Amino acid sequence: MPSTSRRLIVHHEDAGHVGSISAQAAHERQENVCLVGAPSPVEPPGGHGLAGAHRASWPPRILHRVKDGAASGYLIYGANGYTGRLIARYAVERDQRPSLAGRNAPAVEKVATALGLEARVFDLGDPAAVDRGLGGIRAVLHCAGPFAHTSRPMVNACLRNGVTYLDITGEVAVFEACAARDAEARRAGVMLMPGVGFDVVPSDCLAAHLKRRLPAATRLSLAISGLTQTSQGTAATMIENLHRGGLVRRAGRLTPVGLGHETRVIDFGRGPETAVAMPWGDVATAYYSTAIPDITVYMAMPAGMRLGVAFAGALAPLLGNALVQRALKAGVQAGPAGPSDEQRARGASHLWGEVVDPAGRRAVSRLRTPEGYTLTALAALEITARVLAGAAPVGYRTPASAYGPDLILAISGCERRDDPMA
Repeated sequence: MPSTSRRLIVHHEDAGHVGSISAQAAHERQENVCLVGAPSPVEPPGGHGLAGAHRASWPPRILHRVKDGAASGYLIYGANGYTGRLIARYAVERDQRPSLAGRNAPAVEKVATALGLEARVFDLGDPAAVDRGLGGIRAVLHCAGPFAHTSRPMVNACLRNGVTYLDITGEVAVFEACAARDAEARRAGVMLMPGVGFDVVPSDCLAAHLKRRLPAATRLSLAISGLTQTSQGTAATMIENLHRGGLVRRAGRLTPVGLGHETRVIDFGRGPETAVAMPWGDVATAYYSTAIPDITVYMAMPAGMRLGVAFAGALAPLLGNALVQRALKAGVQAGPAGPSDEQRARGASHLWGEVVDPAGRRAVSRLRTPEGYTLTALAALEITARVLAGAAPVGYRTPASAYGPDLILAISGCERRDDPMA
């Protein structure tokens, strides 16, 4: 693997120019084959499979062949963060050559040099610098959160420059903000697709699959189990939203509720688990994918974590205090960046979904995927490859509304099972 990178520093507007320092060019091949949807070279996670399930192949099949250079037209912003680094590493393993970007020059250049990729450095607070930083780019994979702060300036730049916008957020406010710009994106000829990672690809596909099974459904419940240690970025986003309480969708409208206002015992295929209602991104995205008006999302939690949720709900006003926020985030930064490769390889995520129609008919389906951060990298690269291949319908899109309920089955290690209709 090359140990050098090309470097492009996009200066702030007052610097007056774009500087570049070239280094050894990357090794060129006659043809690079991109294994889209292929996992890191580890065995599939252990644990319970889904008997009779629809599943992706293992080892991975080739879903798209990407000619030399075709996979180099995208940029990963926030490539020095935990998830950005992971995606960049997986991209290189698949012979893709994205540009890596962020505002922290030494951190971005360190990652780029290790992977032999181009580094671009610009701050989202400088629109002119962002425009220059997107030069020659067809798609942005935005990985720098919390996205409530960083999404809007990047979306603005993508609309100005005709660049597809992808990100890995799970924040309801970001989904809704992008959805509100649908008409603007259509005029610009651009696709806006936030949530191309574990938030919300598997759950969005599961919701759309259930809608396909029961088209008259009016109530959707989704649940998630098996989440591992969070990254520092994910934890920081969670801290910022602790004081906001819970959220569900009722009669098509986002409706605030108390954090953890409801619990439910759910069988993910491994026996009953207690799950707590949480404001997962699907309360926003599943509505756009299915038009189902009533949506609740649950997360399986052990008793100690459920107690913590109840405690957070009771202290919501205090948790929104700036000093408390800073203290909690400082504690996160003192911990590990995220799960190790070994932890990810051992992990697996389990999803459950149920729809009910006005006649009382009920459909239940389950989904098993690789560990959450692994799935994020695989799903983000799968969707990016489809965009580069020309499959990028304009406007605001969810993963399932753009690519269908079976998108998730294109990702190795994923399998889905349907219960009989009731």
